[in-house]
Amino acid sequence: MGDHKDDGINIDPAYVRALAELLDDTSLTEIEVEDGDRKVRVARKAAVAAAPVAYAPAPVAAPAATAPAAAPVATAPAAASFADAVKSPMVGTVYLSPEPGAPNFASIGAAVKAGDTVLIIEAMKVMNPIVAPASGTLTGVHVENSQPVEFDQPLFTIA
Repeated sequence: MGDHKDDGINIDPAYVRALAELLDDTSLTEIEVEDGDRKVRVARKAAVAAAPVAYAPAPVAAPAATAPAAAPVATAPAAASFADAVKSPMVGTVYLSPEPGAPNFASIGAAVKAGDTVLIIEAMKVMNPIVAPASGTLTGVHVENSQPVEFDQPLFTIA
């Protein structure tokens, strides 16, 4: 079983189990590891049910937008801002500042230039900077510090 080498790949079942446990420990939905010619990807379908839990903070922001939206006109821009939002390119944990206790990279109303880091997403102990795609004003941050995010989840909006 573990010694089968006809296809050139020797997979250690204990290693795959360890990756699956890492999914549980980190609340990630998938992990892919590459070592030379070997590539192992472990994904969970059950985590899809957990995705609405990860999106739970987004509806918290929606009632804030809905509360002042007594006029239907105010609701449309809020929906449009999410449509224009920069979305997460990966699953991970969002951090709004470079380290605990440090000021945020940017705050709402701040001018940002294309390429400026707005936040970082930690995925598998790697800090990935998420940069402003264009210059403008940061008009919304749709996530909270240390919040887990899913792929394609709205992160921030620049106008």
